[in-house]
Amino acid sequence: MPDLKGVAHFSIPVSNIDRSTKFYTEIVGCKFLSQTKDQGITFLDAGGVCLLLIKRPAPIVKGPLEMSNGVHHAFIVDAAEYRAAVDGLRAKGVDVFFEEDRRGGTIDGPRAYFRDPDGTALEFINRTAYAGGT
Repeated sequence: MPDLKGVAHFSIPVSNIDRSTKFYTEIVGCKFLSQTKDQGITFLDAGGVCLLLIKRPAPIVKGPLEMSNGVHHAFIVDAAEYRAAVDGLRAKGVDVFFEEDRRGGTIDGPRAYFRDPDGTALEFINRTAYAGGT
């Protein structure tokens, strides 16, 4: 079995590349890297991990918006910046639909859940402990 070194990239489907690029750079805090000529894929940096926004037909999230049944993407935020990051979401009109401070689990720390323009569930977390080590 290989010794994994990390996650090279992850992909999120989006229905409008321009709108989602603006959301992920101006609201979430990712950095723009590049875009394919056909604008089908936008490459962003999310704290050293590449995030790909992949153009797909709408609707991305089908059915009613409920919690997310565990399907979401989590972004680590420093402890000193966590509260300001969550307050910043609200100040920009983003609905923070759930907050908690989980302790004694596999991934601990305060976290806040919100959605991108297509309804994909996202999380800001101040990760205080991780059973995987780092």
